Amino acid sequence: MVDVAIAGDRLRCVLSTQGGTIWRLEADLGDGWQSLLRPPAEGSDRDPLRAGCFPLVPFGNRVEGNRFLFDGREHILAPNIPWDQHYLHGDGWLGEWTVDERWAARASMSFEFRGQSYRYRAAQRFECDGAEFRATLNVTNYGPQPMPFGLGWHPYFPLTPATTLAAPATAYWTEKAGWLPDARTMIPEALEFNQSKNLPRRWVNNGFEGWNGVASIVWPERQIRLRVETAPKLSRYFLFVSDTTFDPDYREDFFCFEPMSHSANGHNLPDLGGLTMLAPGQGMEVSMALSCRVTGGAE
Repeated sequence: MVDVAIAGDRLRCVLSTQGGTIWRLEADLGDGWQSLLRPPAEGSDRDPLRAGCFPLVPFGNRVEGNRFLFDGREHILAPNIPWDQHYLHGDGWLGEWTVDERWAARASMSFEFRGQSYRYRAAQRFECDGAEFRATLNVTNYGPQPMPFGLGWHPYFPLTPATTLAAPATAYWTEKAGWLPDARTMIPEALEFNQSKNLPRRWVNNGFEGWNGVASIVWPERQIRLRVETAPKLSRYFLFVSDTTFDPDYREDFFCFEPMSHSANGHNLPDLGGLTMLAPGQGMEVSMALSCRVTGGAE
């Protein structure tokens, strides 16, 4: 496990090879350093679930029943964490990555995985450029047959009493037992973020579709606006707000806004839910830019 620090004139970041995570990301917009991602605890522990953000590869979220049919073959996935019965968020966030390049304001790392169903190489690039932080994630199918792949990120953002989110979408998925998506339907008013709105202070664990790939998070108390922009423009995101039933230590101090190239459980949807079929040797790449500026209040 290695920490990698990169920095520019307005941003500084600590990466960890454990899980390929963005462990810490801070900005100085003229009034001292402030966290753009949930600040992790001090110490040497690099548990990805305590990081500011981790990658989703070879796909994000869960597959119902840990099994799916693709190209006439059944694939069975094994649970990968003790507290969930599912194979959750792929393998990249649980693996040890290799640092490939490191410069003052940018770095890259890679990870290879060879399982029964998925065999692939993933790579990440990170760069601090002025007030913009950019993460790029790609994956190449190293397996012997075509497979459905998806990419994304799992950022944890600070949640203050006045935090607002704007992230337009056209539909969302309800939730059923096992933290699985249930039905695709209209977005309820409380979770409609076509305009900036405060986040609910209750359990939220839903996928959204019809996104335009751009979101805005505003922390009025901190006078910071963060723009999230993906390229190519991803059409899905997942929104998570915890509660004390799920996590007794939760203090309403963070939420997750997760850009994704596909819907949760896309493997079992007729159209693969946005997953991309990659033939052996084929790859795909997405990027996420986090750009910040001073603002006078909610937008």
